[in-house]
This record gives sequence, structure tokens and C-alpha cells, in this order.
Amino acid sequence: MKTTIDIADALLDQARATAAREGVTVRALVEEGLRTVLAQRRARRARFQLRDASFKGKGLQPGVSLADWSDVAAEIYSGRGG
Repeated sequence: MKTTIDIADALLDQARATAAREGVTVRALVEEGLRTVLAQRRARRARFQLRDASFKGKGLQPGVSLADWSDVAAEIYSGRGG
């Protein structure tokens, strides 16, 4: 597909020199740059996934209520000086 873009003269001069040095077209250089930038943005936008850090157990202990943090903390630190 054809399109027109406005590029600063100095940047276009650098692109032409690089393309000539590497034996590619300016079009190929621009396409490579766009692909790279788009891939980086997709990677940043990728959804974070928390690893499974669960363990085998029997769940909550009898008598511990999640409604009150002091109950949870008391059970966690029980026998540990806390």
C-alpha cells in the first residue's frame, strides 16, 4: 500500500545513508522500524500473569476469620515472637 509520510530532512538523510550502507531500501528500513516499535508496544501492553504460587494444604484453620486482620496476624505469628 502506498502512503505519504512527512519525515525531517536530517532523519531521511540518515535513513538513506543507512539503507545504502546496508544494501536495503528506505522502505525496508522504515518497515523494519515500524515492526520493531509496534512489537515493543505490544509487549509492554501484554497482560501481566501472576505465577501459581499455591501450595498443598487444608486451607484456613478452624477459628480463623478473614474478617479481622488481628485474628489472621495472631495465627501467622503464633509461636514466632510476634
